Amino acid sequence: MTISASLDLGRAAFAEHQWQAASEALTRADHEAALAPADLERLSTAMLLLGRDAEGIDIATRAHEASLEVADVAGAARIATWIGIYLMGKGDDARGNGWLARARRIAETTEAGAESSDALLLVAAALDDLYSGEPARAASTFAEAFAIAERVHDRDATALAQLGQGQARLMLGDPVGGLALLDEAMVAVTAGEISPVASGVVYCSVINTCHLAFDVRRAQQWTIALDRWCGDRPEMVMFSGQCQAHRAELYQLHGAWGDAVAAARVAQDRVARGDWTGSFGAWYQEGEVLRLRGDFDAAERAFHRAAETGYPAQPGIALLRLAQGRIRLARSSIDEAAEQADPATRRGLLAALVEIDLAAGDLVAARRVADELTAAASVAEIPMMQAIAARSEAAVRLEEGDARGALPALRSAWALWQELDAPYEAARCRVLAAKAAQALGDDASAAMDLEAAREVFDALGAVPDVLRVDELARRSPGSRSTPLTAREVEVVRLVAEGKTNRVIAGQLYLSEKTVDRHLSNVFAKLGISSRAAATAYAYEHALM
Repeated sequence: MTISASLDLGRAAFAEHQWQAASEALTRADHEAALAPADLERLSTAMLLLGRDAEGIDIATRAHEASLEVADVAGAARIATWIGIYLMGKGDDARGNGWLARARRIAETTEAGAESSDALLLVAAALDDLYSGEPARAASTFAEAFAIAERVHDRDATALAQLGQGQARLMLGDPVGGLALLDEAMVAVTAGEISPVASGVVYCSVINTCHLAFDVRRAQQWTIALDRWCGDRPEMVMFSGQCQAHRAELYQLHGAWGDAVAAARVAQDRVARGDWTGSFGAWYQEGEVLRLRGDFDAAERAFHRAAETGYPAQPGIALLRLAQGRIRLARSSIDEAAEQADPATRRGLLAALVEIDLAAGDLVAARRVADELTAAASVAEIPMMQAIAARSEAAVRLEEGDARGALPALRSAWALWQELDAPYEAARCRVLAAKAAQALGDDASAAMDLEAAREVFDALGAVPDVLRVDELARRSPGSRSTPLTAREVEVVRLVAEGKTNRVIAGQLYLSEKTVDRHLSNVFAKLGISSRAAATAYAYEHALM
């Protein structure tokens, strides 16, 4: 095969996202004759996407040096900047800063070089500000980078600058404006306008940021898009592990815990094959499911593996300590994480802070954090954030002795979790509602809520929650006051209100046939044969 044939094959394979074929053909062509800088960049990208990042960085270094040899100062500075950004993202700060310093020095040697590489250099500087807790300065620098990138038509830098501006705005308390910028950055990705590595960075960063903003709907939409993008590139290792970790997080929220563990383990496999981007999420998401299932030792191991990546495994590890009964350790752990976190990350810890403060008996601290959550939720109408805030408010009100005041917040939180298809979180609201009912002397309602919550926990395998519900049920005088299931009690209540089967079906999102079946079961269990008798039973047993 001739040199040009190998090169043509490598370029064609690269264009078709066939990274293995591209790496083999371009490597072959490079052995026959040294590749030009642009082809070395292609080879470097293919290696990185295959999870062979050490080789990828070595080849990118050759591309940088080859650019200098042909006096392409702008190209050399751009490649140096990308190497620096990549290494910084991986946590190799010393080498990353070294490459960025080299890029700045080279860019300053010529006006043309500075113009074409300044956008990426500014992105790198803004990222440093963003992760150092200076979102306002970062936002300004990202805006400057965006203006330059637009002027020189650098699509990669444009998308990264938009991404950064969106993240900075979210940190500054502007979720609406921030999320709009993230969506705009994603337009360039889905249109195929930017390079593969930049596309993966934007995809994963946008989804992470959506989770930080509690915008689970956006996160789900972009996770589906990322899954499709990865699926179109089956040989790709980089970003594929992070994609699976995002899937695991959504599976967990929606109650598919077995699927969540499976996705987390696929992510771990991808990490082992070279996708360092998914290393934290791969272990953290498995740890969360194990914690909720009560497998505390395995959860501990998973959280420790997650923490080895350099990121704190919070709030998971603090909630694990709480579940183990180690309240003091749970509190010191979550307090330290909250103090060190940037504003967006801190918001993700607030619900756990409330729960742990209440367990520690510090009602003043719990009220302060619940108010912070309520204020954060009022900034934008994001259902998950509103659900978390409402549930935390209700939990604090219960401890303050205001059971009646807790009920509206619980109804709101339960409805939002139902809308989000989050069965575990909705069931937790039913447990709090049972506590409120017990405090108000409504033992029948408490029993109904506990039974409904237990059914969900049992189906999920949430053993610690099942045990807690059973303990609450034993304390409730009315826990065995009716042989009816929670759903049957709901049907009887609506019958007592004079509702027809069709109206009941509409309110409970059931078919009329299902309502008929529930009523038949009620009649059989109670030994009655009419709706009037069911109504009388409801009032006699305080089900209303």
